[in-house]
Amino acid sequence: MKSKHVAVLLGGFSSERPVSLSSGKACADALENEGYQVARVDVGRDVGSVLAELRPDVAFNALHGPFGEDGTIQGILEYLGIPYTHSGVLASALAMNKEQAKRVVKSVGVPVAESKVANRFAIQNKHPMKPPYVIKPVNEGSSFGVVIVSEGQSHPPQVVGSSEWKYGDTVMVERYIHGRELTCAVMGDVALGVCEIIPTGHSFYDYDSKYVAGGSKHECPAKVSPNIYQKIQTLALKAHQAVGCRGVSRSDFRYDDRHSENGEVVWLEVNTQPGMTPTSLVPEIAAHAGHSFGELLSWMVEDASCLR
Repeated sequence: MKSKHVAVLLGGFSSERPVSLSSGKACADALENEGYQVARVDVGRDVGSVLAELRPDVAFNALHGPFGEDGTIQGILEYLGIPYTHSGVLASALAMNKEQAKRVVKSVGVPVAESKVANRFAIQNKHPMKPPYVIKPVNEGSSFGVVIVSEGQSHPPQVVGSSEWKYGDTVMVERYIHGRELTCAVMGDVALGVCEIIPTGHSFYDYDSKYVAGGSKHECPAKVSPNIYQKIQTLALKAHQAVGCRGVSRSDFRYDDRHSENGEVVWLEVNTQPGMTPTSLVPEIAAHAGHSFGELLSWMVEDASCLR
């Protein structure tokens, strides 16, 4: 039934607001083209009362970052009884906490990188682990606050302990995995294709690589051996299910094939609110699997529910 009234939740007030505005606009336009009645809701602190008055049939969650993908907006939608897309309260909160998500995913046999959680001030004078390693905010997305400490670096990066740091005092320190950046989308209970991300002019897949046109090259499908391709699909689905994700998710991996073709495959994280911008990966992977952008979004709307 395409006459459903869909509220596309976009914008919000996290540091990923610009990404969400772009994702939300693309989704709202495509859903209108699919025949849905669409309301664009730029999410503020009054979102509960706005939605209670609007009374949509479905909320399409196009928010990114804290509040939008950490279980908070999901809890509001549960309270209001509005069916919504993507993952539910628990899976969203769990996936947003990178260290806790890794523990759960590791417990079902998915390989993860060695890591530890630390206070940012406790690591500003002494390396928390032997370089190379990566420092990540434990609860951020879009590569905000990611710092790579290279092998020969004599001391930890000073920015982590400075007043400029705005990503919270708790950080995750993770062993740096050499190799290629691969990602796999999951749609329901099916792992779609695997894509390789090749940053152009960037040392890693940072914010600009993700969202600025030409910031990265996507090799879809990834040029890896069939057994590695299938392994990544299997691991992505395992992670999706272990965390309890629903709808669409995307798992990111590193694949170190410097010494052998089988190499080392390491799971990094699962994204419960993957980008839906014109340069985003999930729409591209879905297209290679035979789902147009409109079909993908229609499936997500029809899959929406409460108690996810």
